[in-house]
Amino acid sequence: MESGQTVVVYGAYGHTGRFVMAELRVRGFRPVLSGRDAGKVKELAYETGLDARPASVDDPASLDRALAGAAAVINCAGPFAVTAAPLIEAALRAGLPYLDVAAEIEANVDTFAHFADRARHAGVAIVPAMAFFGGLGDLLASAAMGDWTVADEAHIAYGLSDWHPTAGTRTAGAVSRQRRDGRRVRYTGGRLEYTNDATQTQDWPFPQPLGPRPVIAEFTMADVVTIPSHLTIPEVRTYMTVEAARDIAAPDTPTPAAVDERGRSAQTFLVDVLVRSGDAERRAVARGQDIYAVTAPLVVEALGRVLGGRADAVGVVSAGAAFDAADFLGALAPHISLELHQW
Repeated sequence: MESGQTVVVYGAYGHTGRFVMAELRVRGFRPVLSGRDAGKVKELAYETGLDARPASVDDPASLDRALAGAAAVINCAGPFAVTAAPLIEAALRAGLPYLDVAAEIEANVDTFAHFADRARHAGVAIVPAMAFFGGLGDLLASAAMGDWTVADEAHIAYGLSDWHPTAGTRTAGAVSRQRRDGRRVRYTGGRLEYTNDATQTQDWPFPQPLGPRPVIAEFTMADVVTIPSHLTIPEVRTYMTVEAARDIAAPDTPTPAAVDERGRSAQTFLVDVLVRSGDAERRAVARGQDIYAVTAPLVVEALGRVLGGRADAVGVVSAGAAFDAADFLGALAPHISLELHQW
């Protein structure tokens, strides 16, 4: 249990924000509810008995009031192309840690590019993409690397049983596509590259019980920002099971539906990370349920480590850079099962 510190959750009334708020309470933090929609913030405050501090990213003074007296802020409100920079600015003014759950590639690139020096000079921790996409893949790749300092390739294959996207996921995806003019993005040769190449499929040898499945090759996620931010790996490639890619592409796929008392959906996931150096390979595999729900213990565990002084987190840092990856993943045992293989 933590110390009862106050943590502002921006976008607390959203799908992921509610999971984060609940996890904070379980861990002994005191969430403060914030977001752009004052009505939704106050409604959630009435439901939960928690403090409400509505704030607009267009109004710096309102953000300052929302963060006053807090120990940290967690941003769960996409699109992060709109919300991340104003909230980071507010966190820097307040001198407190900022974490977000952004899966948007471009928003995460902006965070590293625009705030690294300022956050480091201010002695403030900024941890972007501390979520299923971006944070988990980075932790798995870092754990798989072990004592390696460099590798030739990292492959992150997402085996989702299905993908019922939230409204926030759809909005953030639309913003990302617009920012890159509909082009696809990959990380190759040590840099991001944009292309109009057609989508390709291939088979990926997922471990059992999933087994070999067709995947969309270069279904690029935030891992191409987080992993290269601290690991010397010139080729980082991500993949998505075809079924899940079809779900998120279809405009009529419904939003997630709760099937248990924790509000989780029936979706299961298997994340298979393979790193190669010459002829040697190392692998990390994580299994769990509901990519949105599992984001909450990821970001709250990170928060606890930052506030507890158990993180190398000054400036803008990804999960794998800030934390002992294997130890961090082990702390998630109630939520994620982990396997590490080195040969």
